[in-house]
Amino acid sequence: MKATEKKPTEVKIHKKQKTARKYERVDHVVDFLRVIEKHGDKIAYSYFDSKRNVKDLSYTRLVRRVRRMAAGLTDLGYAGKRIAIIGETSVAWLVTYLAVLATGGVAIPLDKELEINVIEGFLDQVDADGILYSGSFNGKFKDTMESHKSLKLFMPVAPNDAELEGNGVVPYKQILEKGKNIIAEKGYEFPPVKNREGLAEMLFTSGTTGTSKCVMLSQKNIFSCVSAACASVDFNADDTIVSLLPIHHTYELACTLAAMDYGIHICINDSLTHVLKNFKIFKPNALVLVPLYVYTFYKRIWTEAKKSGRDKKLKVGLGISKAMTTVGFDKRRDLFKDVLSAFGGNLEKIICGGAALNPKMIEFFEALGISIYEGFGITECSPLVFVTPYYARKYGSVGPTVPCCQARIDGERINEKGYLEGEIQVKGDNVMLGYYNNEEATRDAFTDDGWFRTGDVGYEDADGYFYITGRMKSVIVLENGKNVFPEEIEEYLEGIDKIAESAVIGRQNGENVLLVALVYPDFTKYPEDTANNVIQKDIERRIMTMNKNLPTYKQVKAVEIRSTPFEKTSSRKIKRHLLK
Repeated sequence: MKATEKKPTEVKIHKKQKTARKYERVDHVVDFLRVIEKHGDKIAYSYFDSKRNVKDLSYTRLVRRVRRMAAGLTDLGYAGKRIAIIGETSVAWLVTYLAVLATGGVAIPLDKELEINVIEGFLDQVDADGILYSGSFNGKFKDTMESHKSLKLFMPVAPNDAELEGNGVVPYKQILEKGKNIIAEKGYEFPPVKNREGLAEMLFTSGTTGTSKCVMLSQKNIFSCVSAACASVDFNADDTIVSLLPIHHTYELACTLAAMDYGIHICINDSLTHVLKNFKIFKPNALVLVPLYVYTFYKRIWTEAKKSGRDKKLKVGLGISKAMTTVGFDKRRDLFKDVLSAFGGNLEKIICGGAALNPKMIEFFEALGISIYEGFGITECSPLVFVTPYYARKYGSVGPTVPCCQARIDGERINEKGYLEGEIQVKGDNVMLGYYNNEEATRDAFTDDGWFRTGDVGYEDADGYFYITGRMKSVIVLENGKNVFPEEIEEYLEGIDKIAESAVIGRQNGENVLLVALVYPDFTKYPEDTANNVIQKDIERRIMTMNKNLPTYKQVKAVEIRSTPFEKTSSRKIKRHLLK
């Protein structure tokens, strides 16, 4: 919805030739497996073994493993069951995910960084039947094996001897071998997908068991998003990607599945400490990142330039690059050959999402010869909603909607650019089924006419490009893509004796998002003549003590004291949209 046809003149448009997207649309997992099997002997995955030797796996062999895993799970009686998956990005993770979906089951990706008690709480919440886990979790499910009400199958990827003694343990490789034997004896075909709109995946939004919501996705949601990514993202069949982000994130998983549809070569990064070394081994031409990585690479480039005394040369080169490309003379990759060599020498494009990216980063990397394509997504939308077209990018915009959905702006304010600004709402095949066992939250997430409330504030320009200007919901997205729910921190703040009311917001500070506590003190607990700076220091000291109970990324970084109470709704809830 547009308030005017006026265009924001300051937005830069970078255009390149539009080319045909060579992919196959898929409707469900069996369709997807059929498509990627056509890629045959082309390498699907490269990864490191325990001795850091590079191993390759073709698309044919990958689908063969999925079929074996599906046959093995079926023989064990776990077809159609709820299977959790946790661990580092690996072939085993992806094989299990696809096999669970292919047997009509429900995949439950979990964040490997969570504390074991939180993981166990999530497993309880969704009544998981089985779990596949990497070697880093050996020994951690010992108590769960003895007492869990529903979880009876434990599938370690790399078990030690002690792990094999646990109740219900059937190693991943043993299930593959079981499936191999079944296929050899009587064959196995993936069963038809009976209901692509039924439950297929359960994902927890970031947070603890007290505040996290469990998003329910169908195969229709998942694969409409995959096809939309194929149609929108600048992927090509000859691309090589290094996978850096955790695969349990819907953003990484959707991009991975889309890349596989294209037949792209995906290389698994084994450790963040090996990233630059792995770039030189795999020589990627494309990366899927969150802004934190972009900022890190940016800083690394300048640090290395200063260290070698080439920072002035880099500045001059950037100016020359911009001037030359303006007149249609592109020598960027020659000018910055040394810089590009740190990324393996072939890097051409970065797909960036998960949080807002400073447009200056896009201009900087563009000058080097690396294009950045921004997008916007949310777990509840599987997750893609907007992607900047590779052939016509606007710096600062997250782009138009992807093909599987539509978006609108619900608001009344006309911004300084002349556009209607308000909450971004989405409708389409990618929108979730709802929140598991939470009818109230599901009801609140949708408008009366069926549009999903993203909770994000933005506007749409005259060309149909969307811009995110703020958050309407409470969730705060950090520069590394992590979500922080302020309610979690506010629970701690409420326990501080001299705080009457509080709210936590995220505030952009250069490249970072700071968590700021807005506090209305209980002035009755201070002597009447107490100076404001004394109250400020006392509250800050108490909050710094509170921070010790929180993970680093959830710690409050700044405190602001209010002299008046917060404005509230009739139900006594703080009006978050008024906080700045």
